[in-house]
Amino acid sequence: MKKRVKTIPRWIYWTPRILSIIFIIFLALMSLDVFSPELSFWQTIGALFMHNIPVLILSALLIISWKRELVGAITFILAGILYIVVILITALKNSFEWYMLSWTLQISGTAFFIGILFFVNWKLKKKIMQAKSK
Repeated sequence: MKKRVKTIPRWIYWTPRILSIIFIIFLALMSLDVFSPELSFWQTIGALFMHNIPVLILSALLIISWKRELVGAITFILAGILYIVVILITALKNSFEWYMLSWTLQISGTAFFIGILFFVNWKLKKKIMQAKSK
C-alpha cells in the first residue's frame, strides 16, 4: 500500500506571495504623490526614488522569500513594526492626527498578515519535511 505524501495546500503557498505583490504595488502607487509642478525633473526623480526605497527592499526580499518562507515572515513582520515606529516618531515630533491610525492599520496590518501567512507556510513545510524524513 502506497503511503500518501502530504503537501502544502496551494492556497497557503500562493496567498502570501500574491498578497505581497499587491502590497508592494500599493506602496509603489502611494509614491506617485511626489509629482508636483514646483519640482524639477531631477527633483521628481529623486523624490520617487526616496519614496520607493521600501518598495525596492521589499521586492528584493520577496524574491528571496519565494523559496525561503521564514525570510518573508521575518521581513513583513519587521516591516509592519518599522512602520508603526515611524508613525509614532512622526506623531511625537508633530501632532497626532487620527488618520495616522488608519494608515497604520492598513499598512502594518497588511504586512503583519502577510508575515503570518509566510510563517504558517514555513511551519507546514517544515512539518512535511520532517514527516518525509521519518
